[in-house]
Amino acid sequence: MTTHRIGLIVPSTNVTVETEIPQILRRAGVDLSFHSSRMRMHSVTPEQLRAMNAQRERCVLEIGDAGVDVVLYACLVAIMAMGPGHHRDTEFRIAEQLGAGGSDTRVLSSAGALLRGLADLGVARVALVMPYLRPLAEQVVAYIEAEGITVADWRALEVADNAEVGCIPGDRIMEAARSLDLTDVDAVVLSCCVQMPSLDLVQAAEDELGLPVLSAATAGAYSILRSLGLPVDVPGAGSLLRADAAVPTH
Repeated sequence: MTTHRIGLIVPSTNVTVETEIPQILRRAGVDLSFHSSRMRMHSVTPEQLRAMNAQRERCVLEIGDAGVDVVLYACLVAIMAMGPGHHRDTEFRIAEQLGAGGSDTRVLSSAGALLRGLADLGVARVALVMPYLRPLAEQVVAYIEAEGITVADWRALEVADNAEVGCIPGDRIMEAARSLDLTDVDAVVLSCCVQMPSLDLVQAAEDELGLPVLSAATAGAYSILRSLGLPVDVPGAGSLLRADAAVPTH
């Protein structure tokens, strides 16, 4: 079996994405190793997000040294706060930097992965739960809507400390999800952030709400699987990760 090397570029205070995405991929039967590089960031504010993004080139060099097959720039709001379409520029620049060193590593971002997941589910109207302060949450809404997807309703839990985001209780997240107006909504993003824990909630929320439920983490894992040409069939993690479940094998 081939061992796939997965690279992550993450905020220094993020402790969730390195737990949830490996868990999903192992449930998908992927033999993998994970390699992370960290950007210093404590508070989720525009100033700290800009300072964090400025560390990207160093992190790309470090990840490139590991010879990874795919790299995920794993901070959704750091990209979406930079303005509509910025995930394309970020992914291009990382690929360009890696390519200058002779690497053909596939490059993804959490922002781009979420948008791909929504598109592949055929979502036209979505509802969101986010941990961000309201001004940043509004930028996330505007970013998604600039991609042609209507954000019908959303909740911002307004937690600025990124370490605290990683400790938000599941019942608080579910309470926010239950308060959403889901009229004519096609899907719910239970955690529009790779630091807010949600993997254990996704399937239960989908069953309760009667709609496809995904998160930044499940969308990231989905895009990694697709980029590696691997099957997407992870039971108990929402509709997005059951994309190939109905495809017969021979």
